[in-house]
Amino acid sequence: MDGWLDRRAARRWFERAARVPGADALAREVDRRMAERLAYVRHDPVRILNAGCGAAGCVVLRNRYPAAEVLAVDSALGLLKRARDARPLADRARALLRGSRERLVCADMSALPLEPGACGMIWSNLALAWSADLAATIREWHRVLSVGGLLMFASYGPDTLKELRATFVDTLPHVHPFLDMHDIGDALVAAGFADPVMDMEPITLTYANLDGLVADLRATGQRNAHAERRRALTGARRWARARAAYAALARDGRVPATFEIVYGHAWKAAPRVAADGRAIIRIDRDRAPRKPA
Repeated sequence: MDGWLDRRAARRWFERAARVPGADALAREVDRRMAERLAYVRHDPVRILNAGCGAAGCVVLRNRYPAAEVLAVDSALGLLKRARDARPLADRARALLRGSRERLVCADMSALPLEPGACGMIWSNLALAWSADLAATIREWHRVLSVGGLLMFASYGPDTLKELRATFVDTLPHVHPFLDMHDIGDALVAAGFADPVMDMEPITLTYANLDGLVADLRATGQRNAHAERRRALTGARRWARARAAYAALARDGRVPATFEIVYGHAWKAAPRVAADGRAIIRIDRDRAPRKPA
């Protein structure tokens, strides 16, 4: 599925979404659920990369690791500005007096302007689904993570927006292709991550009609940026058929929208092979030598 994403269109949608305040309720809920998982992990990073931070910002990370430097990275400059402006007044005042421990960086998460091993932790909330090349992005995350560092992320699974996908009857893509958690786990292992743990849960939102769902997706920048999407207007008849098909799913006057949330975390282990391909053999000098028989 690599190469399916129209990157320029995706960035354009997110820049427009930056003008819509308070539209990222799902991202904030997933942020909260990721934080619950973080409570069981013993780790104290000095620098944290928030990859694809969006407008949700770094509230969880600032609260959990107040002494750490947080690099908030997103390719949409408008979302970074919203994340900055969303900080509580007390945090902004503290930053003016003592200096900010949060840095905003406008960059592609698959081509980070960071040195190898620069970060002790990578946190990514629902951004991995917007990578056109999953393997390349995960390799880049592995590159900038220090040995012993933690990667924790959430992304969308293949059942996300399954109702919307089934609503349209033409052959053009109306919903992005989302990867299964096993595929993501395989990519983590291939990149050199150790002990990956994956799980998923469905979150179902309900709306009065299809228009409400589409309005939410547009407000958050999560519009169709598939390279093979329809470039012309949908058309009144086609849209009316889609609206009617979606309305048939209603229960108690509300229509569902499923979001399959995939959670994962993994650690960066010490390398076993050098850059030139030679095997690395580690000798524990603290171990006492064996006595001759």
